[in-house]
Amino acid sequence: MHKVGIIDINKYKSVTNKEIITDEVIITDNRINHIIERRGQEFYDEYSRYFADIVSNPDYIFKDSKADTAIASKTILHNGSSVNLVIRLAVEGDNSNYKNSIITAIKENNKRFAQRLRNNKPVYEIDKNE
Repeated sequence: MHKVGIIDINKYKSVTNKEIITDEVIITDNRINHIIERRGQEFYDEYSRYFADIVSNPDYIFKDSKADTAIASKTILHNGSSVNLVIRLAVEGDNSNYKNSIITAIKENNKRFAQRLRNNKPVYEIDKNE
């Protein structure tokens, strides 16, 4: 288990109708291996350094189809791609030792991300005037 960072619970609370029990976000070795298997070692090496910033300062948060699961999205400036992290939130009723956990990571080009915005209403959107 590796600590990734923290979330602002207020930004994520619209994803679930339960109370989020922690602001900590972790990733397990199993999930790291899953990301490497699906996206490649190069993807993981290039983008994992941004995971803490994505969970803490997402541009958008979407509600996933799975219960208590968020998709945090951020455009990474050095190459213009959007990276989405699927995060299972630790909520009331879960084991009190559970942490918010990254399930997987997905890179999207601008066209695919624009499609996501058209088809899915974000529960959180960064204020671009800040």
